[in-house]
Amino acid sequence: MSYAFKLALIVAITVPASLLTIVIGVFDPHGAYVYRIGQAWSWLILRLSGITIEVTGLEQINPRQPYVFMANHQSHIDIPVLIQSLLAYQLRWIAKKELLWVPFFGWALWASKHIPVDRADRFDAAKSLRTARKRIQAGISVVVFPEGTRSKDGSLLRFRRGGVLLAVLTGTSIVPVTIKGSGQVLPAGSWHLRSGTIEVIIGEPLTVAGFRPGNLRGLSSRVREAIEKHLRPQTALVAESSWGIDPWIVDTTLLKKRSV
Repeated sequence: MSYAFKLALIVAITVPASLLTIVIGVFDPHGAYVYRIGQAWSWLILRLSGITIEVTGLEQINPRQPYVFMANHQSHIDIPVLIQSLLAYQLRWIAKKELLWVPFFGWALWASKHIPVDRADRFDAAKSLRTARKRIQAGISVVVFPEGTRSKDGSLLRFRRGGVLLAVLTGTSIVPVTIKGSGQVLPAGSWHLRSGTIEVIIGEPLTVAGFRPGNLRGLSSRVREAIEKHLRPQTALVAESSWGIDPWIVDTTLLKKRSV
């Protein structure tokens, strides 16, 4: 199958799936029903692209409870890969607010009740954390790419602390997830989708007991180490992440001022 024909098929699937998601999503408060459309869409995308997934570690997690899944990010294909790897779970993404303006995809993102955030606006970040908390209370798991963007060489970038803050504030266990091979299938900055195999390694859940919003470094380091240990055979290790100002670090007083 030629790349042009493959791309045309993907567009032909994505547009009607997005429109159906938008129409149904208006009446779906948590996006539980329209998420099934996303599952079908992701399966078709991977099947058409000749991409197979090898998942290990699912036995370590319980599909009857929500988690904060935190994964490394190498490619746009990571999203359908995670959807298919975690079929027993309802997933919602913490996503950059700019994505809402992408035709069809962004509109479907909104209708599916994913969680957009303006990381430059502390008040908007606090609002997004409250929205994510509502999703978790409804039994829905939240997915966070703690690097905040795609890594171009596969090595881990500096972690943002929004994901661990959300987990601590909601008392939700964190599941580290390592994705290997997606950068070769669809490199960052490219739309040339190749066939291949992507490995997804589900780590052991990490409890957030004993951690507080003001002391997240240790927890974030544990998540990073759990993801990075499965990347070591393929990528160079990155030195311990630096900790600068992160727009996702919001004062808990902002959350208290507005009820969930």
